[in-house]
Amino acid sequence: MASLDSTRALGVPPPDPLTGARQRPARISSAWLRFAVRRLASLVVIFVALLVVSFLIVQLIPGDPAVGIAGANADLADIQRIRGELGLDRPIWERFLDHVGGVFTGDLGTSFMYRQPVSSLIVNRLPFTATIAVTGIVLVLVISVPLGMVIGVLTRGGRRKWLDVAFGMVTGFLDSIPGYIMASFLVVTFALGIGLVPLFPPAYTPRFGAASFVLPVVAIAIGPICTISRVVRREMAVVLETDYMRTARGWRLPALRRHVRWALPNLLTTTLTLSGLILTGMVGGAIIIESVFALPGLGSGIIKAILDRDYPVIQGMVLVIGMITAIINLLVDVLLGLIDPRTLGGSHVSA
Repeated sequence: MASLDSTRALGVPPPDPLTGARQRPARISSAWLRFAVRRLASLVVIFVALLVVSFLIVQLIPGDPAVGIAGANADLADIQRIRGELGLDRPIWERFLDHVGGVFTGDLGTSFMYRQPVSSLIVNRLPFTATIAVTGIVLVLVISVPLGMVIGVLTRGGRRKWLDVAFGMVTGFLDSIPGYIMASFLVVTFALGIGLVPLFPPAYTPRFGAASFVLPVVAIAIGPICTISRVVRREMAVVLETDYMRTARGWRLPALRRHVRWALPNLLTTTLTLSGLILTGMVGGAIIIESVFALPGLGSGIIKAILDRDYPVIQGMVLVIGMITAIINLLVDVLLGLIDPRTLGGSHVSA
């Protein structure tokens, strides 16, 4: 018969000592309410910080946008005229207030170089970055968690030492390779070498095939898969030696049920906490990977905007990318709360 601790670990609420009835979790609704208030407040703080930083950071870029727009043969009068048209001759605090007011009304400004709304440029480029980042994140979670669990089960209690060592060496080696180097290797090997996967078509080609996203997604996902799978393997080894898992094995419960229903939720808390940091980093990784594959996403857009000193485009794209990473962190926290309400902070479950 399972002990009280083992019963709790298996997710079964202990009986009331007087009535024998199973107790239900208490104050979960209020915990979610407090969680929602805290997270919404943090999103507001992050948004304000991004708004300020994205505006101030462009002021540090050397050079004058008006000079680049006017051209090499422009005289001082032309440059001053362009500065006036762009509003660069106004005090910085006035430009900041205009920027804040525009953002809150849905206007991210107008590109200096293209004379188009920044929101339109972001909408055109966002699908490429989002496709790589979202597909890579899904691929990482789908592969890394099952892989780490399988290796943890196969090497439980020191079994198959060779497999444990080989898994650690291979994942450690692949994880040590920077994303842009991995992307370059994949291009040379599978696109230019054997021609197995196509590269992105030229800029004049109107459509991008799904096969063109294979190499960017693989390049961005390999490192996080190795990192998270090692964490899952380590956590799985710890969970498998707990009392409640020994009790489950003693009950002769099916292995799939033991590992998926009871082991998985207990190892996901630590795994997802680390994964949240890794997955948000993948958004930044997608921006770098875009440069290798000449993908017209937000990454190449920011790089070109910096070279052109296109302040509104830089500000808008930094703000959008920053909020995307903040939302990913929020989703990870929500998933953690669904798996283990104790991670909500301040919540209490009756025992």
